[in-house]
Amino acid sequence: MPGLVLFGRRWAIGSDDFVLPGAFELFVRLVWWIGIFVLYTVHKGQFNCPGGGLLHSYLLGLIILLASIICALSALVYVSMQGTISNPGPRKSLPKILYTRLLLYFPEFIWAVVGAVWVSDNSVQCEKTVVNGVIGTVIASWIIIVFTVLGVVIVFDPLGGKKTFYLDGVSRNLESSQSGQLLYNVKSSATRVWEKRIRLLCCCIVQDDDHRVAFTSIAELFRSYFSDTDLVPSDIAAGLILLHQEQDKMENCPKEPEEVLCHSPSSLVTDDLDVELENAAHYMLFAAAAYGWPYYVYTNPYTALCKLNGDCCRNRPTDSDITGSDRHNFHFGSILKITGLQYRDFIHISFHNKIYEIPFFVALDHKKEAIVVAVRGTLSFEDILTDLSADCEDLTLEEVLENGFVHKGITQAANYIYRKLINDGILNQAFTIAPEYRLVIVGHSLGGGTASILAIMLRNSFPTLRCYAFSPPGGLLSKSLADYTKHFIVSVIVGKDLVARLSMPNMEDLKRRIVRIVANCNRPKYQILLRGCWYEVFGGDPDDFPTELDGRSQDALTQPLLAEESLMVHRSPSYNALEEEPPLNSPPQYPHLYLPGKIIHIVEECSSRRLCSSDIKYTARWSNETVFSSILISPKMITDHMPDVVLKALNSLSQEHGSCLC
Repeated sequence: MPGLVLFGRRWAIGSDDFVLPGAFELFVRLVWWIGIFVLYTVHKGQFNCPGGGLLHSYLLGLIILLASIICALSALVYVSMQGTISNPGPRKSLPKILYTRLLLYFPEFIWAVVGAVWVSDNSVQCEKTVVNGVIGTVIASWIIIVFTVLGVVIVFDPLGGKKTFYLDGVSRNLESSQSGQLLYNVKSSATRVWEKRIRLLCCCIVQDDDHRVAFTSIAELFRSYFSDTDLVPSDIAAGLILLHQEQDKMENCPKEPEEVLCHSPSSLVTDDLDVELENAAHYMLFAAAAYGWPYYVYTNPYTALCKLNGDCCRNRPTDSDITGSDRHNFHFGSILKITGLQYRDFIHISFHNKIYEIPFFVALDHKKEAIVVAVRGTLSFEDILTDLSADCEDLTLEEVLENGFVHKGITQAANYIYRKLINDGILNQAFTIAPEYRLVIVGHSLGGGTASILAIMLRNSFPTLRCYAFSPPGGLLSKSLADYTKHFIVSVIVGKDLVARLSMPNMEDLKRRIVRIVANCNRPKYQILLRGCWYEVFGGDPDDFPTELDGRSQDALTQPLLAEESLMVHRSPSYNALEEEPPLNSPPQYPHLYLPGKIIHIVEECSSRRLCSSDIKYTARWSNETVFSSILISPKMITDHMPDVVLKALNSLSQEHGSCLC
């Protein structure tokens, strides 16, 4: 629902967000009140000890104060339970109750100070049980006060005042000559706020001009994405829960026969798939090894450090060119153990890491007779900044009739590795040693996207080049470039991997779906959250929440309802592009970008949807980029992206040559 307006500004919390925290505090206060009441009743008339008069007044005042707080919390929880996410009308009295509850913090603070003073007085010689009860009361009071302050800080919206003024004032007079300037000021302020947040998160890294440009670009990206909705974080959580259950209901529906396409084991398609799966399983080791010791320790938590300590004192080989920091030789030692290669098989290893400059290594793979360039995926704040630099830029290629768009940050990372490979003569050195080998470029996640664009850049010079991109980001190449790469790039995606579906159009589509399903659900938010948590943890059948969409015709579903429009502040250009045809002469702000090359999609045969399951069996099939045009909500949307999960799935499939692969 729209953010709660309190003290003349909007907050990042809704009027229906007080049910669960309010109920928890209400339970604590009730237990607390009962305990103090019993303590006061049992020891009534026994306050003749030194300091007993103050103790008697303190306990009596505390009982009255707790009773008042309990009444205020009961009213707060009851009112917050009313209505739905998009219908805050029944909760219109909640701000007044909240003001009353906040006022009660002042006497509670005073009583906490009085209790602390009484407890610290050495002259007090009352019964030990009473003293311990007061100490517990004082501690509980200060804990609640501290958590309340932290909660206020968390839900504070730096733009709350300007949002309120813009929404309540300008929205009623859109023709005002000052509305344009005010909107510009709000956007500029929002960009500065996001930039400050990003700088704060990246405070530990050295910041130069490239970082400052990236901060501004990423801040503008976040500002434009979140500027056109009035949703609070709990609304988004409820929307994701509803989308997940709706998605599971659709998956449980029987599919039409034409929707299932299988090839017999003897078909050429399956033979080609078997070969590519075997190659992918082999080269995924190199892509995983590029992560160095963090991946090795993660996959071998009990023995990794002992094994690496045995190699840390070895001298680095003189025939390998190693740049960047690798203290104690842990990174290189992990790469050796994961790939099974020898020291002499490495041509160049770079651990250098900055924004748009990511680690990679070049090695000789004698088993496949290949020169392998393995690019590391996201592992640092610099890598995250490279990922989030999601603007589009042109990539000029002579072979492609229509020059395409590419992901800006990943393209700059590919340019960095390209300059190192060509200008520094790394590939010439490798082919001098093994001239009959072919070039293979691999990478996972960010490394997969960088490897794909690097392969496009090197395709002219190395026509036999192959690239294996494992879980690359979805918003990578325009349609023309994606089609061009089908001859030499293979992308491998596992399950409902989130990153493989990440692109700005897909994120806008997800936002539109969240707004629609949240706005039109007829259940209170607390019921959605409680039922959703139970469903995610214990499973069961998806809940059939009634919505205003039920019973409407397909034509009517294309028009937003009033409840949906109430959650849209103003429509961003990218949001409009999803529902309307853009003008012919105005390209969309975020054009559709796709996964590179031919796509192998690996899915679980009998997925339980739970995070923990044993004896998972996988199937693989050739897929196309349109399958990944929508973000799927699942508990495994993050774990399916992890390199160890991808490697496990590939190894499982490569060991089952006799099984039928769809």
